[in-house]
Amino acid sequence: AVAEMAIVYPNLNVQHLVYKAFGFHISFIVGWLYWINWTIVTIVEILAAGSFLKYWFPSVPLWLLSFLCTVLIVGINLFHVKYYGEIEFWFAGIKIIALTAFIILGFCILVGIIPSAIDNPLSNYTEHGGFFPHGIEGMLSAFLVVIFSYGGAELIGVTVTETKDAEKVLPKVIKGTVWRVILFYILPILIICGLMPWNNVSGEDSPFVQVLSITGLPGAAHIMNFVLLTAVLSAANTGIYATSRMLYSMAQNGEAPKRLLKISKQGIPINGISIVTICILIGVFFAYMTPDQVISYLMTIPGFTVLLVWMSICLAQLKLRSHYKEKPFFQVKWFPYTTILAIVSLLIIFISFLFNKDNIIGSTVCLIILVLLATFSFLNRNGREKNCEYKGKKSLVQNL
Repeated sequence: AVAEMAIVYPNLNVQHLVYKAFGFHISFIVGWLYWINWTIVTIVEILAAGSFLKYWFPSVPLWLLSFLCTVLIVGINLFHVKYYGEIEFWFAGIKIIALTAFIILGFCILVGIIPSAIDNPLSNYTEHGGFFPHGIEGMLSAFLVVIFSYGGAELIGVTVTETKDAEKVLPKVIKGTVWRVILFYILPILIICGLMPWNNVSGEDSPFVQVLSITGLPGAAHIMNFVLLTAVLSAANTGIYATSRMLYSMAQNGEAPKRLLKISKQGIPINGISIVTICILIGVFFAYMTPDQVISYLMTIPGFTVLLVWMSICLAQLKLRSHYKEKPFFQVKWFPYTTILAIVSLLIIFISFLFNKDNIIGSTVCLIILVLLATFSFLNRNGREKNCEYKGKKSLVQNL
């Protein structure tokens, strides 16, 4: 849906597309929800990095390890942007190589090509309740974490429209994204479930590390833990880069304080990075207060915000489709039924999240955030008076 709209309305990001459909108030809410989403994701990744370091330094508290990771990642983002791209290139390469190796190794262990300490691994698919041990309710609860993991995938639809020969590239990219999800998300999870009973997975270490620990392969768990550490640091690095520039963009549109427009000689939004850093340090403080629950509490918020952003994208497509001046070369198949199905599916997950007794704290916090953003959208006169066509403005990153 977002790719289709981005073709019709080039150079507009998700928030801008929502503005064209519903106006300033909804756009304001979606923009800040997006920023909150990526900020919380960044905090979670920093805390996850700290938890992976505890595998080697179990006596060091989570908050201290997370604080050291914060210093490292913020320091990287304070240098020239070219260093960000270079670091992300190597981080991404490590992740892809490691996941591919894990899939091959896990498959060989499952079918018995490589001997291991695991007895009859294939039985784990049918025992312990099978694939749906907690029924439909458990599946719906898990969807919130799934959505948290896939948040940001919608950006592909916007960025690819600016490539050369977008008409040929876009269908390939969308199909490629589906195959990458299957290869790098679903296959590793299936292998983990086969090698280790799902109810034996603890929250102390990564499931990848736990699986490799019980295989008996020397050094495998340590290597995977290092790879996972680089993966979450990469995500945190991207999070700080993106959220600081989101604040800059919203300040341009009158949706955030003008002080956030300050940039350094290297083009770095200093005040934006400072705000994000403060938020991360608050998350580190929560890790000090409640080290065992902090990550699970925080993960509910990005899932909630991504749900609302995705629903707004689908609703925007329903609203804007009839206003297209010309037929785009790429269109969502079986419209409007597929879009309506997506909205209904997201709505079911949203309702199940709100009424799940285990999410009382998370759902309450999320609803309070939503009410506050709605209130601020009506109080923000400066933003309403801005040129909301979002054209001709200097942008640090066009697609954020």
